[in-house]
Amino acid sequence: MTDTTKPTKAASRRRFIGGAGLAVGAAAATVAMPNVSRAQTVTMKYQSTWPTKDIFHEMAGDYATRVNEMSGGRLKLEVLAAGSVVPAFGMQDAVHSGVLDAGHGVTAYWYGKHKAFSLFGTVPPFGWDANGVLAWMAYGGGHKLYNELVNDVLKLNIVGFVSGPMPCQPLGWFKTQVKVPEDLKNLKYRTVGLSADVFKEMGAAVTIVAGGEIVPAMDRGLLDAAEFNNPSSDRVLGFPDVSKVYMLQSWHQAAECFEIIFNKTKFDGLAAEQKAILKYAAEAASSDMSWKALDRYSRDLAELQTKDKVKVFTTPRPVLDAQLKAWDTVLTEQRKEAFFDKVVKSQLDWVRRTVRYELLNTPSKQVAYNHFFNRKT
Repeated sequence: MTDTTKPTKAASRRRFIGGAGLAVGAAAATVAMPNVSRAQTVTMKYQSTWPTKDIFHEMAGDYATRVNEMSGGRLKLEVLAAGSVVPAFGMQDAVHSGVLDAGHGVTAYWYGKHKAFSLFGTVPPFGWDANGVLAWMAYGGGHKLYNELVNDVLKLNIVGFVSGPMPCQPLGWFKTQVKVPEDLKNLKYRTVGLSADVFKEMGAAVTIVAGGEIVPAMDRGLLDAAEFNNPSSDRVLGFPDVSKVYMLQSWHQAAECFEIIFNKTKFDGLAAEQKAILKYAAEAASSDMSWKALDRYSRDLAELQTKDKVKVFTTPRPVLDAQLKAWDTVLTEQRKEAFFDKVVKSQLDWVRRTVRYELLNTPSKQVAYNHFFNRKT
């Protein structure tokens, strides 16, 4: 008689194979479906300092899109335009206090709290560009100095990331062409940050207002001239309606970057991967912003000339030289303050080494451009 309580060799083999299959399947499931963070979904009120129609507000939204998509819905930035909760110049205070969770702007807007703020956005024209500024922030000690200013010097409840390298900004919009430095004297002129000190040194009567307020002020005669940032912003904000003279090239803001800030208490309460997303999305948005700017600014400059009948002029060398001399005076004065001087020393050390390399390594763009497009120097 056969003992049915003992498995046959075939049955044992089938059981072994089946068990092995279950083990392999379980292992595959572990690989395919790793542990997913159970971090609570967080929504943040995130206001820019820009009007809805400005390309800068669009870029603020581009950052939010990256955060929202990378977080898989567990972190959401609710994008608001300037004035939705607080005016543009009130954004930092609102983030500090928790009225807003996050904001998008430029450090020059907080220049009234400490002039060194401008050194992290509207930097002195030492020969570097905005990508060099971001490199200094990441690898030259800039971000550490930024944190020292924000958290130690001013005791702000803020975490910030500098992002988005801006190209050299135009001298601005005028009633008539600027030919010599004396043409700037007594002009009621709008700018921000350390640029305000530079133009005051050159004799202009400087007024500091947010971007959305410039054109209305020019229309009412409260301003004779103004700069904002770039052809796309300038065009959509309505500058061609109040001026037809556009001066390109300037040393007042030869390099600038955005600043993205968060309420520190809110930020510190996030899961580690959510904090990482906010940081690395700033880097991703930084690259995209520079690519988008090159496309859109060049297109809008052409349309300013063809559709809006704006006359575009290059700022003459004597005016540029006068700006650099004004910067000498401004920096000498401001470096009497210890922290300001500490930041400038760090920047000078960085630029001395890195721009020297770039100048030695990179031939002139203009020579190559003139060659291939048959443009006379």
